[in-house]
Amino acid sequence: MRSRSYDPDLTPPWKRKAPAPEVVAEPGLVVEEVTTGYCGAVIRCERTAQGPTVTLEDRFGRHRVFPMEPRGFLLEGTVVTLVRAARKPSGAGDGAGRGQGGGPARTASGSLAVPGARARVARAGRIYVEGRHDAELVEKVWGDDLRVEGVVVEYLSGVDALPAVVADFGPSPEARLGVLVDHLVPGSKESRIASAITDPNVLVLGHPFVDIWAAVKPAAVGIPGWPTVPRGEDWKTGVCRALGWPENTAAAWRRILGRVRDFRDLEPALLGPVEHLIDHVTVGGPAGPA
Repeated sequence: MRSRSYDPDLTPPWKRKAPAPEVVAEPGLVVEEVTTGYCGAVIRCERTAQGPTVTLEDRFGRHRVFPMEPRGFLLEGTVVTLVRAARKPSGAGDGAGRGQGGGPARTASGSLAVPGARARVARAGRIYVEGRHDAELVEKVWGDDLRVEGVVVEYLSGVDALPAVVADFGPSPEARLGVLVDHLVPGSKESRIASAITDPNVLVLGHPFVDIWAAVKPAAVGIPGWPTVPRGEDWKTGVCRALGWPENTAAAWRRILGRVRDFRDLEPALLGPVEHLIDHVTVGGPAGPA
């Protein structure tokens, strides 16, 4: 007689795993294999005698092949089941301007790519960020978008220079200025300087992180979290020391930036302000020809 409490395989009901959501394994999708912790972007899917497989590429360009088993991968911390994309109907075209999986090609910021687009002549408007590391991160993730829109990003070498930069720039409705500030939280020096900028053609936004490094998700860097650095100590040097890295901030930044593939490696608190600043300097503003 079969127990009413058990399946034929004798698995207790309380140990049954709920079905994981199915996610199409599109090229570029970044996932983590649950048993090994290997993290990489989908390169291709294939049928084999043992079943479907997926090839992942890690940040160093190395490839590994995994079976596409149920509940076999993590996507942004959630267990999922990868499935192959549906085959394209015959005669559906060559997919020009689309991703390898049949979906629209996208930039590192997640926006739709413009195949064959040339950089526009630079707009009169500008986006300023605090320092070189900020500028390099914005370029890596939003660079394609900025070139299409004709937006130049420059850096201030410190927020203290902001009032002088605004005065020298001479913002106008035809030449708007957007500024991204680190550690823009109530009571900070940055917030006091930003609040003194009242020109309606200037938009000052920021993120809560003490430094742009911390806007990169710790998981992307391979650390459990950004360490707490004692007040009065140089934050970047303190981070290197706490993580056991050589106290060379330039090398540390190259290491961090090299781990950033796209917007998914950044904290949402940075994504919104950057997108808003791009809109501020482009919507309604003149741009040169493509």
